Amino acid sequence: MAFTPSPLNASQQAAIARLFSPTVIRDLACKGRSPLLARLISELTNVGLAGHGDTLARLFDAGFSALQATNYRTEYIYKAAIAHRILLGIHSLQTSVMLTEFRVGNCKADVAILNGTSTVFEIKSERDNLDRLEPQIAAYRKVFANVNVIVGENHLDSVITCCPSDVGVLLLTDQFRISTVRSSVDAAERTSPEAIFDSIQLAEAVQILKLYKIEIPNLPNTKIHAALREEFLKLDPIQAHEGMIKVLKRCRSLLPLSELVTSLPLSLRAAALSTRLRRKDHPRLLEALGTSISEARTWA
Repeated sequence: MAFTPSPLNASQQAAIARLFSPTVIRDLACKGRSPLLARLISELTNVGLAGHGDTLARLFDAGFSALQATNYRTEYIYKAAIAHRILLGIHSLQTSVMLTEFRVGNCKADVAILNGTSTVFEIKSERDNLDRLEPQIAAYRKVFANVNVIVGENHLDSVITCCPSDVGVLLLTDQFRISTVRSSVDAAERTSPEAIFDSIQLAEAVQILKLYKIEIPNLPNTKIHAALREEFLKLDPIQAHEGMIKVLKRCRSLLPLSELVTSLPLSLRAAALSTRLRRKDHPRLLEALGTSISEARTWA
């Protein structure tokens, strides 16, 4: 559904963006209804995204279309572009896993995709500033082989200038396409076993060590973390990186979401891929999207 909005104020922009929040998606999947969504619909009554008789699916599509306007593009629009154009467009859920808000040191990587290698995408939308970009890039280079910054036109020149030459620079165009301005350099050898260990779960570190036939010490919980860390730091960067890819692709596989994702409108696919949903809740989410907007308003 194409939607060309009249100018949106900050409150309206925020309300549309919250349509795609994990809280709304989890509510619809777990309960089939969302009080937060009902409140957001009330806030957006005069925006004209969709009519009262339209379904929630139509509302989400219209909201997504509104946020694609250059002045309104949020982080979610960029995540959706990465999911649609790269994860599902170039790769697949069978061969790749997408991680969102992945903790790396004191930073959170917006999106990372693991397949035969690891690729991270730091989002700098038109609404963002570049104040934290330098430490973010420094942290990501220790965990991911390929580091990219995906930007709007307003940040393009600054990012090209300030980022190291091995960091990729991508542009999200007005046509919702990702254009490669500068390709990233795959450099797993620069990653740090210490940084990788600190970014993954302890159980995942155990599985990586087992890949390399390293004996796991039988120690109490108070001592096991330090012991595993000591063993993990003996790995060379290539081993730690390859182990991370193999284990996280298995432990964090998105394949159980495959049928759901293909059944969802484009506007909600990134939300589903970024939100923990139980398989048994998938049908409830799809059913809820058929609810009329007028009925959803009563959920408040």
